[in-house]
Amino acid sequence: MKNIVYKKSTFFLLGLICLCAGACKKSDSPYYDYVNTVQTFNGTAMDYLKAQPAGTFDSLLLVLDRYPALKTSLTTEELTVFAPVNKNFQAAIKYLNIARKAQGKAPVYLANADEIQLYEMLCKYIVKGKRTTDAYLNSADGSLFDSIEDYPMHIKYTKSSSAGYVKGGPAVLNFSDTKGSIFNIDWVTTTTNAVNIKTNNATINILSAVHNFGFDEFTNRLNN
Repeated sequence: MKNIVYKKSTFFLLGLICLCAGACKKSDSPYYDYVNTVQTFNGTAMDYLKAQPAGTFDSLLLVLDRYPALKTSLTTEELTVFAPVNKNFQAAIKYLNIARKAQGKAPVYLANADEIQLYEMLCKYIVKGKRTTDAYLNSADGSLFDSIEDYPMHIKYTKSSSAGYVKGGPAVLNFSDTKGSIFNIDWVTTTTNAVNIKTNNATINILSAVHNFGFDEFTNRLNN
């Protein structure tokens, strides 16, 4: 009986040691890294946006329909797109119309919002040049890149945490409107949920659903 108990205890301890060794090896190794697969789409950036399931980019496509020149750019020019999803627009519209209702004003929606103001906000999400996350690896503090309308946007590469490993998860880009300030406290920043989607002419990064379209300017710009 004692031998059986001893053998079971030995096997248990050996298993526990192997498990701990594996865990330590994974977390302690400087070479452990999350592999972020680069997805390739055979088509233009516009084709990609249109090909996604309903409820993903409907709002973005609705806005783009108001600006044929931007649609052409997303078809022919080399760009990096930080694509806002439906929820990004829904939140911004909600807060705008709460403010307008309190002031006795009629609601405003994407189809009838001020054309110039909406355009200026949208262009911030479209950056000149086709870049994947590799382009941002060597800048610890991030860098400024010009939007399609030459507005400087800040992009910083980082890694999310995964399964208890700090910065052991997938690549994430912090995408910021600096508001012309060198101080981070003045910036409005969003993050990506997916990166490095390669189309024929552009790289597409998909924004987190918690971002409010317009970098906190939507209500001020459209509440006129």
